[in-house]
Amino acid sequence: MLITAVTAASLVLLPVIALLRLPRPQAEGLERLLPQTSLLQSFQAAPDRPVPRLWQERLGVGAAQRLWRQQRGIWWQFWSRDGDAGPFLAFGRSDRIKVAGALVLDDLVLVAPDPLSKRQLSDQLASGSRQRRGMERRCLERLQWGQSVYWSAVGLAGLTGPLASLLQQASQGCLSLVPSGGRALRALDFQGEAAATTGVLGDPAQQQGPAELPGALPPGILLDLRGPSLAPLLNTLLARQLIREPLASRYGVGPSQLKLLTSVPFRLRLREIPRGSFQAGIELQLAVGADRRPWASLLSDLRRALLDHELQEAPAQLIPTASALRSQTLPAAVFRREDGTVVGGWRWQTAEKGEPQLRLFLGPTPEAAAPAVPGQQKGSPLILRLSPQALDALGLMPPTLPELVRNAQQLQIELSPSDRPLSRLSGRLRLPAVR
Repeated sequence: MLITAVTAASLVLLPVIALLRLPRPQAEGLERLLPQTSLLQSFQAAPDRPVPRLWQERLGVGAAQRLWRQQRGIWWQFWSRDGDAGPFLAFGRSDRIKVAGALVLDDLVLVAPDPLSKRQLSDQLASGSRQRRGMERRCLERLQWGQSVYWSAVGLAGLTGPLASLLQQASQGCLSLVPSGGRALRALDFQGEAAATTGVLGDPAQQQGPAELPGALPPGILLDLRGPSLAPLLNTLLARQLIREPLASRYGVGPSQLKLLTSVPFRLRLREIPRGSFQAGIELQLAVGADRRPWASLLSDLRRALLDHELQEAPAQLIPTASALRSQTLPAAVFRREDGTVVGGWRWQTAEKGEPQLRLFLGPTPEAAAPAVPGQQKGSPLILRLSPQALDALGLMPPTLPELVRNAQQLQIELSPSDRPLSRLSGRLRLPAVR
């Protein structure tokens, strides 16, 4: 009996003793810090590599070299939610590490870019903080154990500027980052989750095996976005009266038309235009289904509105489409200014199953047929491919995005499923080869 009791006690106590001897994960300070940040990145310390520039800027060259050699775990850089002075530096607290003027937060040392930023953050941290749950708890775990990034709605707006309203589905989230290519970084794979609002609980939908991202963009295509519905992208934008009212009063696109436009599978493409009045043309292709009557009504109202706004309709013989698509059942239309410059229109093309798909465009008339919008069910992923380098050369990328992103050859993102508050997020950033 005594032997049994001793054995049972050993089975309980030995793991406890082992856990007490192991270093505790740096979670206490990070949990309090998370709600006060707009963007937070974690990095694996590598004392054998050069001292990061942020360490030298915040600590001075000598102190940075000394403290960098002592790092063995994770360190962080972050931006406060209402500070514009630059990133903070954060690393694990230790009895051996003394940093004059630093802010100590539980098990973290925080070094501010300036005294004002330090005081603002200190005041924010003084207020109570709820326990992180759901996605935020899982983001904390990512930030403690590997290279990752967390963002809030404020951070996303700061990075993407006017595009933030189109990214409502991913207004808060975190990603684990996996670089490839060794010291000559060639690609950055990422996987994580994102939410449309803060404080979302529960687990994201399970992904069916590893994501199979599509290949490179075709020549001349700057951006390709497809999904089961435009609603997740446009609902926030269309909720603004400043947007809805002109659409209804000037173009006849009211609530029922908007519901129709945002309820079907789509493909949105941005194509480069080498010469002429436009840098790029926009194409929106919609899998409208078998019933074309509501779409015919929408296009008829839109045609009248465009003609009322001093645009001219090109004669049918000038519309570069097959004669069958100039029929009464599938009429094409192209509109131009008084000087003859084509500014947009629509055409139809037949998909694999024989059902026509509507192709709206802004800019010159597209010549080649676009790939058909694949059949998608509710909850299918939203898939984005774009060429940041080419877009940036045309001035079409937000300048606030990191240089690493703006210089990339291609960015691929899959948000799955795209119609829920909490989604899985995965993708790859392909970087130019170093010569």
